[in-house]
Formats: sequence, structure tokens, C-alpha cells
Amino acid sequence: MKKITPDEIQHQQFKIRFRGFDVREVDGYLEKMAVHVESLVIENTKIREKIDRLNLENQGYKKREEIFKRAILNSQKIVEQMKANAQKSAELIIAEAEVNAEKILNQAHNRLAQLHKDIAELKRQRIQLEVQIRAVIESHSKLLDVEKEEAKKSDETDEKVKFFNRH
Repeated sequence: MKKITPDEIQHQQFKIRFRGFDVREVDGYLEKMAVHVESLVIENTKIREKIDRLNLENQGYKKREEIFKRAILNSQKIVEQMKANAQKSAELIIAEAEVNAEKILNQAHNRLAQLHKDIAELKRQRIQLEVQIRAVIESHSKLLDVEKEEAKKSDETDEKVKFFNRH
């Protein structure tokens, strides 16, 4: 179907016949129709322009939406990578801490074993020292006893000498 323009409506000519339509009435109606169709064409043009403008805006929004979607996906990927890296770092730190703890524990065990050896050596030295001191005390005690006996004999001899000197 061919589009009819307001000009075509306004310039449309009808054949006049006997007992036909009133020419003025038809012309008036055609004039009204032309004005009405012209306003519809103008409104339609405005609507099409608005639709075109809205379509352009919509395309811009869709492009921005795509950009935002890509940015969100990239952000999510980066966050996931950061989480994975943090997890790996945490695992490495824990493993390193466990190794260090094991070293410290081994050093503590070695130090404890050395301290036990040192304590055992000190006990042995103390016992040996006690034995030596007892031996010295006993030898001095025997010397004292011997000295006491000699002093007693010397006193007895002195008493005999005094006794003989008196008599």
C-alpha cells in the first residue's frame, strides 16, 4: 500500500456527477484530513526521531553494560587470583613456620640432652669430690689419731720421767 501524503489528500480531485457529493463539503473534509494527516506525519517523524535517539542511547547503555560486565568479570578473576595467591602465601608461611618450629624443637631437644649430660657429669664430679674430701678427712683424722696416740705416749713418758725425777 502506497503512503498518502497530506499534499496528495489536499490536491485530490474527484469527478463530479449528477447527484454527487457537495464539492465544498468534500473539499473541507479533505482539508481537515490533510491537516490531521500532516500532524500525524509530524508526530510520527518526532516519534521516529525519538525512537532513533533512544535506540542510540540504548546502544550506548548496552556498550557500557558490556564494559561493566567485562570489568566485573576481570575484577572477579583478579580477586580469585589474589585469593589463590594469598592461600599459596599462607601455605608457604605455615610450611616455613613448621620447619622453623621443628628446628627450634630439635635444638631444644639437643640442648636438653646436653644439659642432662652436664648434670650427670656434675653429679659424677660431686661424688668424686665427696670421696676425695672423705679420704682427706679420714687421712687427717688418722693423722690426728696417730698424733693423739703419740701425744699420749709422750705424756706417759713425761709422767714416768717426772715420777722418776721425783723419786
